[in-house]
Amino acid sequence: MVAPSLLGPVAEPVPDVARIAVLRANALGDFIFVLPTLDALRAAYPEAEIVLIAAPWHAKLWRDRPGPVDRVLVVPAADGIRRPEPDEPPAAMADFLAAARAERFDLALQVHGGGANSNPLIAAFGARVTAGLRAESAPPLDRWTRYVYYQHEVIRYLEVAALVGAPATTIVPTLAVTAADRAEAAEVLGPVRQPRVALHPGATDTRRRWPAERFAEVARELVGDGYEVLVTGTPTEQEVVDRVVAAAGVPLRPQVGTLSLGGLAGCFADCALVVSNDTGPLHLAAAVGARTVGVYWVGNLINSGNPLRGRHRPITSWTVHCPVCGVDCTPGIYPHRSGDGECPHRDSFVTDVPVVEVLEAARELLRPEPGAP
Repeated sequence: MVAPSLLGPVAEPVPDVARIAVLRANALGDFIFVLPTLDALRAAYPEAEIVLIAAPWHAKLWRDRPGPVDRVLVVPAADGIRRPEPDEPPAAMADFLAAARAERFDLALQVHGGGANSNPLIAAFGARVTAGLRAESAPPLDRWTRYVYYQHEVIRYLEVAALVGAPATTIVPTLAVTAADRAEAAEVLGPVRQPRVALHPGATDTRRRWPAERFAEVARELVGDGYEVLVTGTPTEQEVVDRVVAAAGVPLRPQVGTLSLGGLAGCFADCALVVSNDTGPLHLAAAVGARTVGVYWVGNLINSGNPLRGRHRPITSWTVHCPVCGVDCTPGIYPHRSGDGECPHRDSFVTDVPVVEVLEAARELLRPEPGAP
C-alpha cells in the first residue's frame, strides 16, 4: 500500500526496524542535499539507529553534533564509491562488508548515485530491505526509483526515503551549529566588530568558478559599504583567494585552511551574507542559516539551487556551449540530444554573470526592505 504525502506516494513503513544504513560518501555539497532525507528517516523511525555510510571527514563533522545521524561507518575508498582522503590508510572492502553484515541492518538505502557501483555494495550488506536509485545500467535493489539526471538533489533522495515509508518533513537542509564550531571560529577570527560577509571564490570544478576579479569587485564595494569581508578557501584554492585579495585593493581577511569544516560552519552562521560559486561551502552556509548569493551554471541550478528566495539568491549563467570548442556540454541523457555533457576543456561557464547582478542581490539581502524576512 502507498499513502499520499507532500511529495507524492509513500510506501508503508517497514515493521520492526532497529538499524538503518544510508550510503552517502560524496563531497560536502552532496552531503548537505541528503540531510532532509535523514530527517525524514528519523521522523518515520524514531527508535531506529541511523548509520551513515560515508568518508572519514563525515565522521569528524558529525562527532558530537546533534541531528538525525547516530554514528558514521567509514566505507573504504573504491571506484564509484569515494576517493581516498590525504594520508588515509588503506582498508580492505572485504573486511568492511563483513563488519556491515554483522550490523544486521534492517534497511539499507543507496542515496549515493546511479547505482552501478553502489547498488552491489548495498546489496552485500545483507539487509532485510534495500532501496535506492537505479540508472538504466545499474542492478536493481528490493525497492528502487529511476535515476534521472535533471532532478533537484534534495527531492531525488526524498523519493528514496518514501520507498521505505518515510515521508518528507522538510525540503530545506539544516545542519546544527555547535558551541565548539562557534568557539573555533571566534578563536580564529576574533570578535565581530562590524558585520561580516564571506566570499568563497573557489570550486573543485573550474567550470563553476566566477572570475576572481569579479569577486574582488564585489569585495571592494562591500568594504565600502562598511562590511568586514572574509575570503575563504581550501589549501588547493590558495591561488584564487590570493588573486581576489590582490585585485580588491582594499583590506580583506583571507582564510585558507584556517578553519575546520565545523569551524567554517560556525563562521558562516555568524556572517551577514555568503557569496560563493556553486560549491560545497555555499550549501553549507545555507544549511547553517546564512543568507547566500550563489553563482550558478543553469544545469547545476536545476539540480542544486536553493528553492527559497527570502534568504537566497541564485545568479545564473545560461551558457551551454564550451567557451573554447563550442561543444554542447549539457549532459547527453537522451539519444536525440546533441550534447555529450563533456569536452576536454575546463574553462569557466559562468564568466558572463554580471557583477551588478551579484552586487544588487547581495545588497538586497543585507538591507531587506520593511516586511521582508
